[in-house]
Amino acid sequence: MPNADEPRTFLVLPTYNERENLPALIAAIQALPDKIYIVIVDDGSPDGTGDLADDLAGRQPTVQVIHRPGKLGLGTAYTTGFSKALEQGADLIVTMDADFSHDPKYLPALLAASRRYDLVIGSRYVPQGGVVDWGWRRKALSRGANAIAHLLLGLHARDCTAGFRCYRRAVLEKVDPTAIVADGYSYLIEMLYRCQHCGFSVGEVPIVFTDRRLGRSKISQREILKAQFTVMRLVVQRLASRLPRNHRG
Repeated sequence: MPNADEPRTFLVLPTYNERENLPALIAAIQALPDKIYIVIVDDGSPDGTGDLADDLAGRQPTVQVIHRPGKLGLGTAYTTGFSKALEQGADLIVTMDADFSHDPKYLPALLAASRRYDLVIGSRYVPQGGVVDWGWRRKALSRGANAIAHLLLGLHARDCTAGFRCYRRAVLEKVDPTAIVADGYSYLIEMLYRCQHCGFSVGEVPIVFTDRRLGRSKISQREILKAQFTVMRLVVQRLASRLPRNHRG
């Protein structure tokens, strides 16, 4: 029997055209020792992911589905899932990709680290972390984006763009995800920035990121440009917030 004192854990899983991956991913999560409630947020996947998710939810009480009318963006999918999880009493809220690039085997490590940190990141860029099946160009883009966010925004985490995370409830109540301006993968940068700005502790556990098993990657040049814009916008905000202190006599 689960311990009544164990935190109530929800996993927010945004999906768009993940029919090939979803059943195996849900099975892998449910095979773990920790009880995890899964909130699938499907953006009207044309491949029938939403219908398949409904079928899974109909047979498994720990799975539920939120249907959205179209591809409304990763950031708003997270926000929608966070709201549902908080409404249902979540103590810990996990996010991950639905394509097996985030291996469910790392979930126990994230949950264990959440006893020490307010936000835990499954990190590619700490010792024992890494990536496989990436070409040199994608590695360079990812490393460069993280280095820029780390240096310009003063972020302590080494993997600022990782979507494999575990938030304590208090973090999402304080930060208010609905106030995040950025969308797509740049949402992750702004969320991390705001968490650190609010004084929450951030920890990282190593993961090996593997390129998706099935289907096509959703990373685009537009997402990269949006991330660059988000970093520069937050840099301006950071500098502006320091001006009153710098000019006090």
